[in-house]
Amino acid sequence: MHRISVLCAAAGLAVAAFVAASPAKAGYHLIRWQDNGFCQIWDESIPTTPWPSDYARISASVPTFVDALAVKDHALRNGHCTW
Repeated sequence: MHRISVLCAAAGLAVAAFVAASPAKAGYHLIRWQDNGFCQIWDESIPTTPWPSDYARISASVPTFVDALAVKDHALRNGHCTW
């Protein structure tokens, strides 16, 4: 019984190390709602699309939320988005 516990613990550590070593693929991008021009940061790790579907993707993917805030700030300053 002790060998099975040690084997399970070793397998769990191996899986945890693999997950920690693999880079995260999710990012963020900016969407703009067509009816009012409001821009929103969208998290790409969310498995669904925004609702309702009257939006357009207006930026490339960026790796962090802080980068997405900078993209949104730039779009607001240039008049591409409303607050």
